[in-house]
This record gives sequence, structure tokens and C-alpha cells, in this order.
Amino acid sequence: MITQSSVEKFLDDLASGAPAPGGGSAAAIIGAMGAALVSMVCNVTIGKKGLEAVDPEMKSVREQSEKLRRRLTALVAEDVAAFEGLMAAYRLPKLSEADKLRRTEAIQTTLRAATETPLDCARACAEVIGLAQRAGENGYAGVISDAGVGVLAAHTALRSAALNVYINAPSLHDREFAQQAIAEVEQLLEAGGRRSEAVYALVRGRSG
Repeated sequence: MITQSSVEKFLDDLASGAPAPGGGSAAAIIGAMGAALVSMVCNVTIGKKGLEAVDPEMKSVREQSEKLRRRLTALVAEDVAAFEGLMAAYRLPKLSEADKLRRTEAIQTTLRAATETPLDCARACAEVIGLAQRAGENGYAGVISDAGVGVLAAHTALRSAALNVYINAPSLHDREFAQQAIAEVEQLLEAGGRRSEAVYALVRGRSG
């Protein structure tokens, strides 16, 4: 399973001539790294002498960031599966009219999945950005830079996932869904960009 391979193996696969894993899987793993960094800030802060008052908040953030880390890790493999399903649909025969109809239907079904998966990734990354803000506000100052790296990773992953929505949505016949997907991802980008910059400024300010 791709998520159980070593970092080196994953990077080798990413660098190879194979079309998957690709940018969608990379986006998900970058987002998962952002969530992991948020969890790390929480774990270092919880129980720290003098910071007992923020323990409940940090435990709440950690619970959510770990949930998102698991979700984003799962999306690495889901993105590969979505892409491979789409490629398999394109390879279906198109000799008869019935073949062509089945192929078109298969392409549209798998294309929707290839749009929904990065959209799910973008949503999760937007949530990580929000958690990074809470960790940045309350976390132990000695690891505050990690909250900053976490928010940058989540924002990069959000923007990366958006590119996969943009490239797949235009080919969907279901224009209502396609337009909704693009509108949602643009809202996530706008809000995520503002929040990411605010968190970066917060972390920079607390770094001395």
C-alpha cells in the first residue's frame, strides 16, 4: 500500500515516469505533514509547566489534527485509485455505439471521483490551517515555528489540491456539480490564503 511505503520509495515513485502517484497524492501527503506538525506543537505544549491553562485547548486541537492527518493520509491512496480508475475508463473499447456509451459513462463517473478527491483534500487542508492558528496562538513558544511550517504546508497542499479540481472539473458533463466544485475550492483558497498569512504573521511575531 502506498501509504505504508518508505519516504524514499514514495519519492522514487513520484519522480518516475508513471502517472501515479502524482500531484494529487503529493498534495494529500503535504497536508498530512501539516496536520502532523500541528499535533506535534500540541504534544509538546500539553503538560508543559506554566502552560496548564491551555491543556484543554491543545488536547482539542490535537484530537482534530490527528483525525485530519489520518484522513489526508488515506487521500494519498484514494487519489491514486481515482486517477487509475479514470485511465482505465479512457482505455475502454469504443468500437460500437454501445461501447462508446459505456465508455463515456465510465469516464464521467471516474472523472467525478477524480474531482471529488482533491476537493476533499482541499477541505481537510483548510481545517488544518484553522487548527494551526489555534496551535500558534496557544502553543509553547519553543516549537512555535513548527505551527508556522504546519500552516504553510497546509496552505500549499490546499492550493495544490485546487489545481486538480481545476483540471478535472471542466470535462464533467454535470455542469452544476463542476461549477459548485470550482466555486467551493475558490472560497477555500480565498479564506485559506488570508488565514495562512495571518498565522504566519502570528508565528513570526511570537518568534521574537
